[in-house]
Amino acid sequence: VQLQASGGGLVQPGGSLRLSCAASGSILSISIMGWYRQAPGKQRELVAHISSGGWTEYVNSVKGRFTISRDSAKNAVYLQMNSLKPEDTAVYYCKADRIIRRDGVYEYDVWGQGTQVTVSS
Repeated sequence: VQLQASGGGLVQPGGSLRLSCAASGSILSISIMGWYRQAPGKQRELVAHISSGGWTEYVNSVKGRFTISRDSAKNAVYLQMNSLKPEDTAVYYCKADRIIRRDGVYEYDVWGQGTQVTVSS
């Protein structure tokens, strides 16, 4: 199973971007899916995550600006980012906490490859 993230880019402060992440492979179900980010010289931090039932949680710095959603039929998770700030600049990674494959194998902490988001004028 692989996660493929996309949608990053360069945007001006106050602008918007939508990140997408899709899991490929023979998948039966995915538990929590989330977005993390890592800025230069900083540790990777959780931005937001969403359970299979739609429960969401956000880091305080993005509340009211970012919205996480998922499409379980497509094994995908999205992050709508509005009112972007320069401090949102980072590489954004998606992660699936637990994937159950159709062959019955469980995979844990599966990461996507990262997509760069740069907020600058």
